[in-house]
Amino acid sequence: MNGPQLCELPDDSGQLRPFVNSLRRKAVQDVELSAVSTFSDGFLIKFLRARDFDVELSLKLFLNYQRWRRESPEISTCLSPSSVLGLLNSSYHAVLPQRDHTGSRVLIYRIGQWNPNNWSAFQVFRVSLMTSEIISTETETQQRGLKVIFDLQGWSLNHALQITPSLAKKISSVLSPIFFRPVFSMIRPFLSEKIRQRVHMHGADFLDTLSDFFSPPVLPPEYGGEGPCIEKACQDWTNELLGSENILQQIATHPTGDIAITPEDSLISEGAQTKQISEA
Repeated sequence: MNGPQLCELPDDSGQLRPFVNSLRRKAVQDVELSAVSTFSDGFLIKFLRARDFDVELSLKLFLNYQRWRRESPEISTCLSPSSVLGLLNSSYHAVLPQRDHTGSRVLIYRIGQWNPNNWSAFQVFRVSLMTSEIISTETETQQRGLKVIFDLQGWSLNHALQITPSLAKKISSVLSPIFFRPVFSMIRPFLSEKIRQRVHMHGADFLDTLSDFFSPPVLPPEYGGEGPCIEKACQDWTNELLGSENILQQIATHPTGDIAITPEDSLISEGAQTKQISEA
């Protein structure tokens, strides 16, 4: 059975067990995670699905996620929706209620609704991370992926000045990249060719061209669709994030982000660690 077929199986399928065990073994043996004793099945499976159950590629993605959490505490340790409620209430961001014809989640970011005088790029990035953490737990999203629409109406120099090369690199390493032209040119060197080929730019005729990618029931009327208006979609997703505040805070403060494993159970003592190494 190949990777895409494995992705379709439920988390508790016995056919996934060898891949989960292999990734867990490699993860806890890595020097960067030498203090961690274990990871839950569900946490590992979402990385395996993201790489079609190629264990080595999944390990690379997994370690990159862990490394990013450690190296970017200014973003990763604060995932509180209420801390950016003003930005969320400006109808800046939505996850649409209906998936597209392939089952992908559809996200919209309205850049013009972000006032850079009030909200830093780090805070804007946190919104994306919150959404990413929540929808990445959905089995169907793990299997079908996501698509992102960046509405650039209102984009200005003030927005561009917020995106430093350092932040651009962080964005490219963790999220589906922010695809508007000025930022895309900065993060392009950090992206794989596969990702670059998935970027589609739309001009002033976006109402016509978006229909090549999404059916009318999926999109809000403002984007040529027949779904709920964008303000309602934004408010509904804001409510979803606010309802997930406790979970997001647990993820932010957990040593690995695997909240299915308590922090105490995920770490090993120095003595136990020495014993484990000596027995390896």
